[in-house]
Amino acid sequence: MVCGKNCFTMWMNRKTDRIFLKTLNYVLNVLKFSPSTNVRTQSTRKPGPPRLSWRLLFFGTDQFAVESLKLLNLCSGILNVHPSLLPRWRGPAPVFHTVMHGDTVTGVTVIQILPNKFDVGPILNQEIHQVPKNCTAEDLGAALATKGAHLLLNTLMKLPEKIANKREQELKGVTFAPKINTSMSWINWEEQTCDQIACLCRAIGSRIPLRTVWMGKTIKLLDFVGKCYTSDERNPGSVYYDKDSNTLAVCCKDGWVAFRTVLLNKRLTAADFYNGYLNQTVKKNTSSKPAEGQFVSKKGRTEELQTNTWRGQKKQ
Repeated sequence: MVCGKNCFTMWMNRKTDRIFLKTLNYVLNVLKFSPSTNVRTQSTRKPGPPRLSWRLLFFGTDQFAVESLKLLNLCSGILNVHPSLLPRWRGPAPVFHTVMHGDTVTGVTVIQILPNKFDVGPILNQEIHQVPKNCTAEDLGAALATKGAHLLLNTLMKLPEKIANKREQELKGVTFAPKINTSMSWINWEEQTCDQIACLCRAIGSRIPLRTVWMGKTIKLLDFVGKCYTSDERNPGSVYYDKDSNTLAVCCKDGWVAFRTVLLNKRLTAADFYNGYLNQTVKKNTSSKPAEGQFVSKKGRTEELQTNTWRGQKKQ
């Protein structure tokens, strides 16, 4: 929202826009905007605390917001509703990284945006949110969208007080949440635990399928089941077909995880993959080809992610 030089933006995506707009409709009814003049009109509600007159409603993704605000020639007075407990998870994808890293607590923060920068300004309002067990990024994003809309309304109603009592973000505990991409979907069977793979799947699995390498080809792992229990002791990446559960069990750093479906040229059930690929490969496997019959971690993935994280955390 904009009033002269004041602007408010909120993190959005396709899964959260409907929820946020539903809550925002309540905000508009309270503030009574006139669609013809873009100026708040007199309300028939009972008299309450004095309210500011806002002239323009604006919301969108951070990147979209930056470009639009450039056209509006606004250089100060911007407020941002960010779905994390800043300074943790600055950047464009805080919800995904919250789930990916197994955070148990997150929240929503309303901050002032410094000129030409996002997510580093002083905090006006903040509310904690407990992350439900086994929730996905979509579920968490929807919950934070609703909480963020209410927190924005609370901030607007007490804006002079919130500005007067604003506090700077702490210098410690800063982490950066870069945009999700396919490089994050590659599983490192030697380094990642069962819980880490589960968190990764809940964070990005609905948008970017988890990936690994099978005999030199990329294979996508679908329909994640979770941790499975077996007494077999094999090398990370070892895969076998579990007939009782009709899943592919894969050995990782500290145990086994299972998938019901894979995508290799076409969609295959666990049984299809076993009959058409895994069973044939195991029969042909020799000591000279130790990688056959296994899922192989893509080389360079860990180093790439570490480099991206380091670079991202420097963007403060």
